[in-house]
Amino acid sequence: SGRLHQLGKPGDTFTCGAVVGMLLAEGEEAAAPAAPAAAATAAPVAATPTTSAAAAVPAAVVPAGANGRAFISPNARRVAAQRNVDLATVRGTGPNGRIVSEDVETAASRPAATAAPSPGLPAGMPRQAGVSYPATAAARQLADLLGVDLAVVDPDAHDGYITRESIARYVRARLRPAAPPLSPAPAPAAPTPAALGGAALPAATQTPTSVRKMTGMRGTIAKRMHSSLQEMAQLTLTMDADMDAVVADRSSRKAAGAAPGFTDYIVAAAARALQLHPNVNAQVTADGIALLPEIHVGLAVALDEGLMVPVVRNTDRLDLATLSAETTRLADAARGGTLKLGDLDGGTFSVSALGMFGVDAFTPVINPPNAAILGVGRLRDDVVLVDGNVATRKRLTLSLTWDHRVFDGAPAAAFCKSIVDLLANPAALDS
Repeated sequence: SGRLHQLGKPGDTFTCGAVVGMLLAEGEEAAAPAAPAAAATAAPVAATPTTSAAAAVPAAVVPAGANGRAFISPNARRVAAQRNVDLATVRGTGPNGRIVSEDVETAASRPAATAAPSPGLPAGMPRQAGVSYPATAAARQLADLLGVDLAVVDPDAHDGYITRESIARYVRARLRPAAPPLSPAPAPAAPTPAALGGAALPAATQTPTSVRKMTGMRGTIAKRMHSSLQEMAQLTLTMDADMDAVVADRSSRKAAGAAPGFTDYIVAAAARALQLHPNVNAQVTADGIALLPEIHVGLAVALDEGLMVPVVRNTDRLDLATLSAETTRLADAARGGTLKLGDLDGGTFSVSALGMFGVDAFTPVINPPNAAILGVGRLRDDVVLVDGNVATRKRLTLSLTWDHRVFDGAPAAAFCKSIVDLLANPAALDS
């Protein structure tokens, strides 16, 4: 409980661990940035990935706020009262030395302030300069989402891999510095063309009406998509799918109540095709091509500021009604800004639809670390010959982009053909 004092402004960009606000009690004023103590005998040591956050914070008296009283979070006061902890004996590790509830819990459980060993590399083992430690796919995705450079993260001691817990441990250490500034850190400069993977770019040939910085979501998309095209051997094939059976099935379901969207049928068909073609549900790793046992299909959702790919977990195990409810939930959460980290993590294949914009076919770009992505075009009426007679069919075009390092054109075509066959028999999508 308390009142949020916000330091950053909407649109500001901060580095990992920067202070963006503080929780104040009602009537409490925010403290001014602390000046260096005149009697200080040594500069505080900032926490590093190989240094315990508790060890990095120098022992000090309880800091005073702008109004002269102890600078303590409201929740920390409540916990201290419950645990009978003397706040004068607690050293704060929050912003500007602020005492937070974790400090009170630590003081209650560890009367003697001792430095905790680093949970990363074993004691006495420094991080080796120039060594690139392997990272799990989940760790790479989490690091990319949080803007963490894997080069500064310690691997786990037991296997030498950087995991999600390694990233979380690094972030926790960065969020508990010895004396962070109360004013927001200056926003990093917009990524240079080199940082986005490109060469130096020329100036605009005209005076622009506006310039939109490639930061935040737009900058992340730019880096990931450019990296995807640079690091993979991507090719695209297209194949038409007859949708008459899907249209009929959807009409029947709609008459009985709710009906899945056309994209839901395609996501379901793709998930079941991945069962038949496990080489597509794969990732390229340092050890080789890893075939993944679980199928989690990501669904690209367009937002005003960019694109997000929430993940339908265990997609192949869901019937159409359950799948439709989950894709609706994820799309609404993406547009409403309420997606959780688990909703974005662990996708093994992606589906991107542009048919609602009148697009027939396009070249989707693979979402790393997946090995393929399926593009979905518009539903249209095609004129065909059936037993020598002219007829119409509901069709759409599927565009499959795959990583040629993982599998070749014939397996890619066979996988896409399986999706087409499954769409011709919607009853199979509920089995």
